[in-house]
Amino acid sequence: MPLQRVKEAFHRYYPGYYTGYLKSHLFPGNRTQDPLAIPGFTCPIRLLSYNIQVGINTHSYRHYLTRSWQHILPSIEKNKNLDRIAGILPEFDVVALQEADGGSLRSSYINQIEYLAQRGHFPFWYQQLNRNLGKFAQHSNGLLSRFCPLSVEDHRLPGIIPGRGAIVARLGTEKCSILIIIMHLALSQRSRNTQLGYISELIQHQQHVILMGDMNTHADQLLHESPLKNSHLQALQGSHFTFPSWQPRRSLDHILVSPSFNIHQLGVLNIPISDHLPVAIEIQIKDHIRAYQKDNSSDSEKKAKKKSDIGGGRRRGDIRP
Repeated sequence: MPLQRVKEAFHRYYPGYYTGYLKSHLFPGNRTQDPLAIPGFTCPIRLLSYNIQVGINTHSYRHYLTRSWQHILPSIEKNKNLDRIAGILPEFDVVALQEADGGSLRSSYINQIEYLAQRGHFPFWYQQLNRNLGKFAQHSNGLLSRFCPLSVEDHRLPGIIPGRGAIVARLGTEKCSILIIIMHLALSQRSRNTQLGYISELIQHQQHVILMGDMNTHADQLLHESPLKNSHLQALQGSHFTFPSWQPRRSLDHILVSPSFNIHQLGVLNIPISDHLPVAIEIQIKDHIRAYQKDNSSDSEKKAKKKSDIGGGRRRGDIRP
């Protein structure tokens, strides 16, 4: 079934079940970027993916029982934990959030995605409302970005039980864009593979792709035993565990990127607030690295030729490679 027909079918059977909000804000103290580097992404891009578990601080299996009430009722500690999470965000350019609340009783009616965008000084944020339980819970995924998106789409992932979604955002320019997909996949392998089949259709003709989120399985299964096996995506090398945060033994959270990217840094951050640890990556498009180096080389050659034409010698203000 074509993707458009799948989307129309979900809208027909679950009207109003999902809603998304795209808002743009400018906040004081926003970390500046080189305006010439943003459109072509010649500078490295820093990304973070974090399942924040609605701000609940979990550092023991018994807390799933003793703190389960915080999934329903508000808590001052959750707001404090949000501030702790916000403290790490200014170092990143694009952040993917899972298990955030969109503003219900349990979050003290605070849209946690908007709150983290403000505290992290992100000018652009997007909320995807996956399960709308009214004033009791607003289960959401979120995108925080320092780049103005070309487009953002709300996609409902297929599954036996509805309530899983993906944010599909495009950053960059019309000539050179990056497709970023943020997701929180199902627990069962069968449902997860159905959802990954949907994702693989979205990315099959894209050159620069980034998949981010809580994927509830390890990278080998994603890249070799799922519909992503022919996507040529790259994952974190080695064993980098994100769950449970107090004694990590499983790698469930990932940032997968196309081979068109150079990976400078990649790792799991030891910030045990949620029951998941966040995963971070720094990347740069290979073509733009070469183009940038070539442009710099051409500029240097032009300067050298100009100096030889006027008799050579170093002048104040010359920039040497």
